[in-house]
Order: sequence, then C-alpha cells, then structure tokens
Amino acid sequence: MIISFSGLPGAGKSSIAHRLAADLGWPYYDMGTLRRQIAAKKGLTIEEYNKIGENDPSTDTEVDYYQADLGKEQDNFVIVGRTSWHFIPHSLKILLSVRPEISAERVFNDLEKRNESGELNSIAAVRAMLDRRFENDKKRFATYYSLELYNEGDYDWILDTSDLSPEQAYQQVWEYVQSKIA
Repeated sequence: MIISFSGLPGAGKSSIAHRLAADLGWPYYDMGTLRRQIAAKKGLTIEEYNKIGENDPSTDTEVDYYQADLGKEQDNFVIVGRTSWHFIPHSLKILLSVRPEISAERVFNDLEKRNESGELNSIAAVRAMLDRRFENDKKRFATYYSLELYNEGDYDWILDTSDLSPEQAYQQVWEYVQSKIA
C-alpha cells in the first residue's frame, strides 16, 4: 500500500506522514522538501522557484516524474506532495485541510525550518505569501496537468486539522489507515 498526503501548508501533512511512516516501518518521501532543496541549490526561495515554474514546467516535472517512478517501482511507503495522489493514482489518497488563518499561523511558527523569504515577519505576511503560492500552484497544476488543486473528489479521505491538536490529528489518520490496511 502507498499512502499519499496532500493539503494546504500548515495542515500537518509532513508531521503526520513522517510519524505514520515511522510507525508503519515504511519509507517516507516529502516532495515539498525535495522542491525546497532544489530551489535552495539554485539560490532561490520556494516562492521564487514556483514563480519560475509558471513558465518552466521543469520545476515541477523533475519531482513529479520522480514520484511517479516511485509509485511504479516501490510499495509500502508514505509520500507527501500536492500532486502525489495524481502521479500515484493507486495510492490511498488523504487530503489534510486547515483554515487559512490557522495555516498562516502554523507556517509562521515554523519558518526557521522552511526555505522562505526573509521578509515574512508577521502572520499577515505569511498569509499573503500562502495566498500567492496557492494561486501559483493552482495555475501551474491546471496548465501542466489539467488538475484542479485540492478537488475533494480526488481523495479517499479528508481531515480538517484546524481544531485538532497534532496528536488528535495523527490518531484520526492512524485509525483511518488501520481500517484500510486490515
């Protein structure tokens, strides 16, 4: 079984997926981290890299082909990525959602771990950046893959983590996954 996670920044995708992979004893892959690493090697923030991607599909296709190959070559892993569900269609597809104001607060509190602009000095600035990123992602995915970003019909299960503690969110995901493995 392959389990793919998608969702808004700050919804808990990476934290939950990483823990789930550890608890299952499976490999863990994070496409957002991979894209941030590629951007950093080029001396860019993720926002700058995404902007380039509006006219250069290679900023997406490199990672997208990688995850598609993973889905063909391996089994029993957990992957996080906005398009993982699409490139690994046989995966168990989980969407984690979060209200925009909570997303911005969570991302703001986690900035030191992310390759973001140094100008993000407030929750309002983070929210504006996240809104720009959402529109950029929406445009790129529609242009390159004819995908509607976060279309709930594309997922097997959806969890809103806005009002959940990290532990509560994880437990709900764990229970759902266990019901599918059994």
